[in-house]
Amino acid sequence: MFDLKGKKALVTGGNSGIGFGIAKALVQAGVTVVIVGKDNKKNKNAISELKKINGTCNAVQFDLQNCRKIPAFFKSLLVKSGTFDILINCAGITVRKRADLLSIDEWEKVIAVNLTSCFVLTTQWAKSLIKKNQSGSCVIVLSLMSEVARPTTSAYGASKAALKQLVRSFAVDWGRFNIRVNGISPGYIKTELTEPLYTDSEFSAWVMKRTPLGRWGTPEDIGPLAVFLCSDAASFITGHTVFVDGGFLASL
Repeated sequence: MFDLKGKKALVTGGNSGIGFGIAKALVQAGVTVVIVGKDNKKNKNAISELKKINGTCNAVQFDLQNCRKIPAFFKSLLVKSGTFDILINCAGITVRKRADLLSIDEWEKVIAVNLTSCFVLTTQWAKSLIKKNQSGSCVIVLSLMSEVARPTTSAYGASKAALKQLVRSFAVDWGRFNIRVNGISPGYIKTELTEPLYTDSEFSAWVMKRTPLGRWGTPEDIGPLAVFLCSDAASFITGHTVFVDGGFLASL
């Protein structure tokens, strides 16, 4: 039921951090993975590591901020790689500023990468499956900031909260086509994006004290859940968001 051999997956933001952790877990489960990232050097490094596990991985350079170019980009991927059984939306950015100091351009950039690109790419992916009467599974990576807020996260939090609703909306729209959509909300995970936080000794100590399991998470804590949600073992699960946060939200 957990076997994903023969499946193909597209993973945005798959060249580092949580996206790479998910891509690695999928490859270990027998999936052929194509990662999407705007940094070609990081793409090549990620593929080099993934090919040590499975030789059928590939990477494509694309900046998801260019939302209107996504349909043509995805069409080109279909021509080259065929239909994707699995879509992982993990690409994300943040601008850490107090809300009143955030410019409109900064707001729009975060919303474009984190939210709009996910909407456009996922709808294009679903269309490709519906056209072929093929089932599929999508996982959207959210955040604790979809539930709570901390200073300097207004744009990021708004994008992640909206994604949580998209998980539900997509699941309801496409359930009759056997296309499942679920979310994963990581807690404090050590990645390139959170480096300014975990290298702050005072903040890092607060995170570990505030988290019942007493540590920061890693990308390897997220990958296995994504594999489960994309497998037949989760065939009756859709429209839900699972928190992988070490108990953070369960505690006061």
